[in-house]
Amino acid sequence: MIQAKNINFYYGSFHALKNISMKMEANTVTAFIGPSGCGKSTFLRLFNRMNDLIDGTRLTGECRVQGDNIYGKQVQVDELRKRVGMVFQKPNPFPKSIFENVAYGLRVNGMGDRKFIAQRVEESLQAAALWDEVKDKLKKSAFELSGGQQQRLCIARALAVSPSVLLMDEPASALDPISTSKIEELIHHLKKNYTIVIVTHNMQQAARVSDKSGFFMLGELVEFSDTKKMFLNPDKKETQNYITGRFG
Repeated sequence: MIQAKNINFYYGSFHALKNISMKMEANTVTAFIGPSGCGKSTFLRLFNRMNDLIDGTRLTGECRVQGDNIYGKQVQVDELRKRVGMVFQKPNPFPKSIFENVAYGLRVNGMGDRKFIAQRVEESLQAAALWDEVKDKLKKSAFELSGGQQQRLCIARALAVSPSVLLMDEPASALDPISTSKIEELIHHLKKNYTIVIVTHNMQQAARVSDKSGFFMLGELVEFSDTKKMFLNPDKKETQNYITGRFG
């Protein structure tokens, strides 16, 4: 489903990612862990080309999503971002109604059929486990929702355009424990239909939600394996030290 081969990435002269290769299977959750500044968010953002927005960056190697080289000349970045949705660290709803937040991507992509839009909004809110909480206030401002609800709304917005991959950059780090557990539960349900990649600083969260984990340090992928194995019996001493809290 997602493949990175010999990835090197530079911010100007700074070598941020060093020769990273990884394969992520469809309908799994992959977690990236590691200390701050180790390259995990930079690596995540390669898969929907968010790093393109930063001046002076350079990439070598190959990134493939569903077999397609996403940095090929023929790739339309807008089309790619429909296939590869993104949820950020802090909830970022638009200053619109709850309904219009979810409908936004459909309208931007030229969808005018009101019945279809209404159906997709409902389906996406249900998929994000938010429908029952908001179905009677769809015309109200998204800013009236709690932080946890806003984050689930942002997930619904990403799902509305039917992506196959969902990238999540620390999606629960700004939320309280109850909202965090709802997001984690949601991730479990969503992986039936989506391939999910999550960056998290919370090692317990990585252990709870992911099938595979990659441990990053200083721009290198130190270890990549089944999450259970990594947490119980890692191959590398650096991984063991990080997981047991000896550094980082």
